[in-house]
Amino acid sequence: MIVYPNAKINLGLNVVERRVDGYHNLESVFFPIAIRDMLEIVELPEGEGDYEWHCDGMAIDCDLESNICIKAYRLLQKEYKLPRVGIYLYKNIPMGAGMGGGSSDGAFVLKALNDMFGLGMSKVELISKAAQIGADCAFFIENKPSYVTGIGDKLEHFDIDLSGYYLVVCKPDVHISTAEAYRGITPKPSKENVRDILRRPINEWKDLLVNDFEESIFKNHPEIKATKDMMYECGAIYSSMSGSGSAVYGIFDKEITLEGGITLKL
Repeated sequence: MIVYPNAKINLGLNVVERRVDGYHNLESVFFPIAIRDMLEIVELPEGEGDYEWHCDGMAIDCDLESNICIKAYRLLQKEYKLPRVGIYLYKNIPMGAGMGGGSSDGAFVLKALNDMFGLGMSKVELISKAAQIGADCAFFIENKPSYVTGIGDKLEHFDIDLSGYYLVVCKPDVHISTAEAYRGITPKPSKENVRDILRRPINEWKDLLVNDFEESIFKNHPEIKATKDMMYECGAIYSSMSGSGSAVYGIFDKEITLEGGITLKL
């Protein structure tokens, strides 16, 4: 089975409080976009090991058992009798970009295994499983614009129509770790709910819709701020860093091409 895990962007991101377990509660709207990895899972004959793993494209620098795709396989293996599989990933979504590429890969492994081997898990069950392997993973089960709270695991469908606009995504050559991003954050309640801001005309978002990670990350990585500034100089209606960075997107009312950027019609 071949599937195409997609990326997301954050429309607004407020870090509202630090939890007693050390995680942070946030508020955001996740919006899926058509920048994709390619993932193939095949059943293999019995042999050495439970699975074979192959990755092309961008290199993934982590211990294999810590890879979210393998964590997804292991999670289901505890409950279901899974055969030996080959997992083949072509990595295209940038890492350390705040676009949820790893979370998407893990969620799509769960969905693919469920479909391939007739495990019979409902969407509710898949969402629960996804939340166990990564905070953002649950979003990619249904993969629709969602108002997100908690640590990224509480989802409500959010009706937003950006059709007719163009999205440009640029990723400076900077990797932002989650730990670095949260070190610079002082959690605080939102001044205005993200949903309320997004119901306003898009030309009002610039002064209202914020990403709390930008302030500290822009100080430490001015090239990311320069990318956002460039978006506005080129005519963006709205621009923001996505998630904890380092990718920056701009929403335009006409098609535009920027060096090093990816342009999508929404």
